[in-house]
Amino acid sequence: MRILLVEDDPMIGDSLRKGLRAESFTVDWVQDGRGAELAVDTTDYALVLLDLGLPKKDGLAVLHGWRQRGLTMPVLILTARDAVPDRVKGLDSGADDYLTKPFDLTELLARMRALLRRQGGRARDWLENGALRLDPVSHTVEYRAQPVSLSAREFAVLHALMEMPGAVLSREQLEDRLYGWGEEVESNTIEVHIHNLRRKLAPPLIRTVRGVGYRLGETG
Repeated sequence: MRILLVEDDPMIGDSLRKGLRAESFTVDWVQDGRGAELAVDTTDYALVLLDLGLPKKDGLAVLHGWRQRGLTMPVLILTARDAVPDRVKGLDSGADDYLTKPFDLTELLARMRALLRRQGGRARDWLENGALRLDPVSHTVEYRAQPVSLSAREFAVLHALMEMPGAVLSREQLEDRLYGWGEEVESNTIEVHIHNLRRKLAPPLIRTVRGVGYRLGETG
């Protein structure tokens, strides 16, 4: 799942990016308001983590501009501004949640999952497709009630397909879910992950739509 992190403090930004990547998120990190606007203009994000005290353009002004344009991606504000009027202003400007610094990564992850559930219209974190079950919180997959060991990127590919059952995702769309800016993408990496998923789960699990991409089939 690809998210945008907008944070001007290098230590906080680097720590958050590492922690989120360890949880299988693909993270693009920018350090000022103008960079955040450009990132959202050119890339689709499942969620934005937005600091407020940013160089070049304040975070609230960036958020207000997004909502004025009708952009609806979830935005979670991360800031040291902890006064009640600041929280109210952030939420009234269009934020979906507000977390004050310092915070624990586990709380941030729980709030992110809640926003993503709400965005996807789900009441729970885990996803099911027939005999296949994926839990993004525990990073576990079960097929016919048996645990299946997947690499982080195999898990991410399967997660992307299970979030959109029946939809056909192109190789480029799946690459966008796996790789952030500056990460080298090997030419056949998606095909390798798909092959491994079919081998570990079931050959008919992921269907190839020739010339288009891949979709999740029904699992019994």
